[in-house]
Amino acid sequence: MTNLFTRIKNAISADLHEALDQKEIQNPIAMLNHYLRQCEQETEKVRKLLERQYTLKDEFTRELHQALELAEKRKHQADIALKAGETALYEFALAEKRQYSERAEHLTKALAQAKDQLEELERKYGEMKHKLKEMQIRRMELMGRENVTRAHHRMDQVLQTSSYSNQSYSRFHEIENYLDRLEQQVNSDYYRSTIDAKIAQLEKDTKVELSKSI
Repeated sequence: MTNLFTRIKNAISADLHEALDQKEIQNPIAMLNHYLRQCEQETEKVRKLLERQYTLKDEFTRELHQALELAEKRKHQADIALKAGETALYEFALAEKRQYSERAEHLTKALAQAKDQLEELERKYGEMKHKLKEMQIRRMELMGRENVTRAHHRMDQVLQTSSYSNQSYSRFHEIENYLDRLEQQVNSDYYRSTIDAKIAQLEKDTKVELSKSI
């Protein structure tokens, strides 16, 4: 699992460096997303293993406490049986006390080993999360570079390619002509709708001026 993650990490790092250094980036995002999904899956597997290790540590701890309690209980019972002269009972309690003590000793070692394994898994899981976050950030950087590259390419087409530029200019010119025609039509409709009133007002004003002059 660690080797797989290392290979994936190295492959992504190499691909990202190569992609970011290229002047023309076609579309590395799909492959990058595929790599990141693999890393996310591996990280999730480690997280589940980490949860299982926590559970195992808790179970070892519980079993150890139980074994220690039973060993102490049998020791106390053996002392009582010895004082009472119950030899058979004393020997049985003493034998069980030894068994629980041996179990406790074994569980102590197993618990220590489980704790060491847990610390190692926690360290590796932390590293994987940080690496994954770094890769996700680098993906965003790559996407930003790709967007800028595509935008510049698009603008270069508009500004430098004659056919595309002529087509774009023609479209702008067409819209301007439409606005001019629309403005003329609006003005014509306005004058047509107000001409009668304006002429009537002019006639009225003219008659008033004539009457004043007489």
